[in-house]
Amino acid sequence: MARREQTGKGRIAVVTGGGTGVGRGIAEALAAEGYAVVITGRRADVLEATAGEIAGQTGATVRAIPCDIGDPGQVASLFDTVRSAFGRLDLLVNNAGSGAPTIPMEDLTFEHWNKVVSANLTGAFLCTQQALKMMKTQEPRGGRIINNGSISATTPRPHSAPYTATKHAITGLTKSTALDGRPFDIACGQIDIGNAATNMTARMSSGVIQANGEMATEPTIAVEHIADAVVYMASLPLEANVLTMTVMATKMPLVGRG
Repeated sequence: MARREQTGKGRIAVVTGGGTGVGRGIAEALAAEGYAVVITGRRADVLEATAGEIAGQTGATVRAIPCDIGDPGQVASLFDTVRSAFGRLDLLVNNAGSGAPTIPMEDLTFEHWNKVVSANLTGAFLCTQQALKMMKTQEPRGGRIINNGSISATTPRPHSAPYTATKHAITGLTKSTALDGRPFDIACGQIDIGNAATNMTARMSSGVIQANGEMATEPTIAVEHIADAVVYMASLPLEANVLTMTVMATKMPLVGRG
């Protein structure tokens, strides 16, 4: 039997952290598939530039809406704007995230911890809440939510407690959302990414600390591979779901004893 795919034409997507890096790559790929894409983040100038470039490349509707996703009021306003502009939401990609300094856990400040929790976990929760409200009540109802879990959702790096804790929590949020969304035709899945080549992973070319205390360079992969995987997840009909997917650099030091 031929696989039935959801096409992007006429569908609406929101990508958090969509101005740069992995989020930008995902937004570009979705726009190329025919989605109207809303990208959000805190830097209006970066968002506007990215939206203009993607729209010019793809001919798609790409809208930039600045938002601090850790702020409940700003998140509610973001989704109100999406509802007013497009009337529905088919896909939410919870991609935005932040890290803390790579220092011993006891040296981290409370501000370091709160910043990471707000960006990585609270923001994903708040956006998921608003997406669920829209997806449950729109006609036709339903939609899909894809969370950026990261390799750290299962395996930590040294000195990464805030990032690792929030990414482990994203797995719980993904499963809870998949369960709670089930009666309303809302699918939720997670993509765990290993070393996508962005500004955040640039340091890996000069070496990062390993579990045995040594410093080692690590391979990276192009963002396009991550974007293609997200497009595949989004292409499935709502009766099918990729609950978790890992896309990683083949030779990164993840599989095996540390």
